[in-house]
Amino acid sequence: MELLFVAECLWGSCLRAWGPWLPDFQPASGSRSGALLAVMLWLAKAREPRGEEEKVPARKVLAAPSPKCVTFRFASYYGDHMVLQKKPAGAVVWGYGESGANVTLSLSKDSKVIMKKMAQVEEHSETWKVVLAPMDHGGPYSVMAEQHSREEPKNLTLRDIYFGDVWLCSGQSNMEMTVSQIINASKELSEASLYPYIRVFTAALIQSEVELQDLAKIDLEWSIPTAENLGHGNFSYFSAVCWLFGRHLYEMLRYPIGLVESSWGGTCIEAWSSGRALQECGLKGDARRFLLPTLLSGPNMPSVLWNAMIHPLLNMSLAGVIWYQGETNAFINTDLYNCTFPALIADWRKAFHAGSDGQTQPLFPFGFVQLSTFRRQDWDDRFPRIRWHQTADYGYAPNKRMPNTFMAVAVDLCDELSPYGSIHPWDKQTVAYRLHLGARAVAYGEKDLVFQGPYPTKVVVDGARGLINVTYGQELQLLLMHDRIFEVCCSHGPQLLAQEPCQWLPAPMLSASSHTVTLSGPGCWDAATRLRYAWAEWPCEYRQCPIYNKHLLPAPPFLIDSLH
Repeated sequence: MELLFVAECLWGSCLRAWGPWLPDFQPASGSRSGALLAVMLWLAKAREPRGEEEKVPARKVLAAPSPKCVTFRFASYYGDHMVLQKKPAGAVVWGYGESGANVTLSLSKDSKVIMKKMAQVEEHSETWKVVLAPMDHGGPYSVMAEQHSREEPKNLTLRDIYFGDVWLCSGQSNMEMTVSQIINASKELSEASLYPYIRVFTAALIQSEVELQDLAKIDLEWSIPTAENLGHGNFSYFSAVCWLFGRHLYEMLRYPIGLVESSWGGTCIEAWSSGRALQECGLKGDARRFLLPTLLSGPNMPSVLWNAMIHPLLNMSLAGVIWYQGETNAFINTDLYNCTFPALIADWRKAFHAGSDGQTQPLFPFGFVQLSTFRRQDWDDRFPRIRWHQTADYGYAPNKRMPNTFMAVAVDLCDELSPYGSIHPWDKQTVAYRLHLGARAVAYGEKDLVFQGPYPTKVVVDGARGLINVTYGQELQLLLMHDRIFEVCCSHGPQLLAQEPCQWLPAPMLSASSHTVTLSGPGCWDAATRLRYAWAEWPCEYRQCPIYNKHLLPAPPFLIDSLH
């Protein structure tokens, strides 16, 4: 739940809309500023527990425990029913044991051992690690680990193990929303049993001030999907976007898919970033320099979720990552997101590559969702700015600063009637479908697959006739003509403030051809310096933005800084 956003709402209608989700918050009468202060103070000490049954707040972990006698065991996120990464990567299997002891790892199928690997338990960490030879997709297999030490040998066995593609799904509450919370939920849940070769896993909500070696807690161990574990409770498990994305992949690939969810609602990107990544953007040091004072505790502290919910997973061999986050950063460090997001991607890639002994690709595919809508009334341009910064200010992905990425545009998926607030649209099916198109093209190399909406390739100002021609790189499908969705910035105008370089004015859509949209202007073409599209928090109605391609993928918002 995006609790942070309540503090950004005007005191009144927006807060009433959030009332059902703030059961212990008592609004006080008075000014908006006083109300916002009260909300922020409440936010500083409150966080909804994950799920309806679990009422214990997520724990704050300072360091992983160091038991005197280490139990021989697999790391926390290895278990029956899991999916290990298939070739060309070798799957990494690791665990804990007696310092100096030898460990034999055996891979078996139909009671026949087909691979054996040896490892020694390291003295300083009391861990062992094995990289399996690359395996074709399929199963089921058994994985047995045997520890040889001065004591009697000890055995561990994992059963019903498959090889396939493993995807990590992370972000905030729009990634957390479970299958039971989305449109047509009952149908989606009833079909869970049709996909026994998709396996799901969810990390618990844990934060830490130091990097943890292993997950301190797990919400959902590796499981075969059922209606219960896909719809366990609101904002708990399992992620609808993650599940639907994986289901699309399975229907295309027809081999096992492993889905690992590690997400936490209402969190900022700084919490998911390592100290290295924050330093790349000048954020290393005093947290007060860049976080709201009331968020200096809890899961929005710098690096606390990287430490507890990502760093423990680094040994895992992955196929890729999908990410749905940014709403909180519409209100925290908005204009740093064009640095913090590319820095997070680059840092995660480097860390997962190193942690998996080079098995996870150094430029593994990274997909993300460009934010949907929040408030119908525009109070500022925070959401348009964060959408733009999600692309490192290119407007599309992949790009030079974000190679091997793919983006699902969600600006046209507004949902004013969502029972979870308009920040949480019900339609996660369209989000997942658009994400999977990007994965097919970028991660799986499907040639000639259109996975992005149309983007301008040329803009020509016809000052003599007072027109602008915007030419796109794809054939267009126009759903409607819009008077305000395009805007030009004029360097002079009757209401121009002295401190502003130009004034944004609507440029109505006048006509269109297969690739070009012609705009009519407000009469300032000699002074028009910039052009933008869909630069609003709520630019259009549900799936009714004006410009799509013939595959019904929406044109993303854009900003062109120079028209001359």
